[in-house]
Amino acid sequence: MAGAPKANAVVGQSGGPTGVINASLVGVIEEAKKHPEIQTIYGAVHAVAGMVKDQFVDLGKLSAETLETVAASPSSALGTSRDKPDADYCRRILEVFKKRNIRYFFYIGGNDSANTAHILNTVADEGNFDIRAFHVPKTVDNDLLVTDHCPGYGTAARFVACALMGDDLDNRALPGVKIDVIMGRHAGFLTAAAVLGKTRDDDGPHLLYFPERPVSIGKFLSEVDAVYKKLNRCVIAVSEGMCDADGETWAKKIAQNAEKDPHGNIQLSGTGALADFLAAQVKNSLKIKRVRADTFGYLQRSFAGLQSAVDVDEARRCGCEAVKLAMVDDNGSVAMKRTGNGKNYGVELFRTELKNVAEKTKSMPAEFLNNDGNGVTQAFMEYAMPLAGQLPKTEYLASYPKV
Repeated sequence: MAGAPKANAVVGQSGGPTGVINASLVGVIEEAKKHPEIQTIYGAVHAVAGMVKDQFVDLGKLSAETLETVAASPSSALGTSRDKPDADYCRRILEVFKKRNIRYFFYIGGNDSANTAHILNTVADEGNFDIRAFHVPKTVDNDLLVTDHCPGYGTAARFVACALMGDDLDNRALPGVKIDVIMGRHAGFLTAAAVLGKTRDDDGPHLLYFPERPVSIGKFLSEVDAVYKKLNRCVIAVSEGMCDADGETWAKKIAQNAEKDPHGNIQLSGTGALADFLAAQVKNSLKIKRVRADTFGYLQRSFAGLQSAVDVDEARRCGCEAVKLAMVDDNGSVAMKRTGNGKNYGVELFRTELKNVAEKTKSMPAEFLNNDGNGVTQAFMEYAMPLAGQLPKTEYLASYPKV
């Protein structure tokens, strides 16, 4: 294809924030500065919603010190949007791009963001306007196709693992049943991360429930009862997308006047309804006095000071790679291929077609789930541990020999 045009670029951050989406942003900025083809690098305020309103900041004027602070900050530094553009919406964006001579489009987000890049690129081609549109992967759910894992997951997994380590110690001190509801509408990767901090044989979480493995309330209660009778306590990690035996989410079944997001999805993370429902079932059916439940909600997305070093590095690299690819290709999505595990862990980056990622989700592979569907395997541990990084060590003295 023709050489890279000399023009301006825009970068936006879409969908739910994460702990490292700003590292990807900084990666785009740093790499863009290295290429004379890119003149001004604009940041879209609140993603596509800001693009149609012609609301931008000049990212090229930021100092190296500011960029490092941004990279270490959680959430979306430019603001984000849940808008899901169609072709007409994208045509409005292109009018702004033409006015500002923007020919490079970098969009950091999940599968809907990849679809936005795909639509924008298609509409631009139909109008004979050369746009190089690239998607930079991001999601705490870790559910994008093609890529081995997603920037944002490792840091969120670290938060969940650390939270469950503390919650388990709390449950040891004051035994009972504790239920934690964790993000994951269609995939249980983040809930599975709750096990990463386990070091003792009786550490919690003792039971985990995922969207991939439907479970009836009867089976759920039976398994909680068995663990409680054995240990006199039980810590449970549940995906917000936990399904009944018929495949319908429990959250949907119990929702009354359920709020929906712009994509038509029932809000699962912003309410404690599922946690309260499960806690009531345990308390009433099993007659256990001390039953508590928490919904992690949005805390797991943008918790400050708990970044995974691997996650930050990979997020930044993905931002850089998108710019490099834009110098030679018309469009695409950045993906990661794992090259090793353990001490030899590493990834290589590559380009995949936008259509391979757009509006698609992946589930946890079967080999990551145990036969009962209420826990994970060693294969998952080996997959996720390098992404979350080294976790704290804890001690509990009441289990020592009595004197």
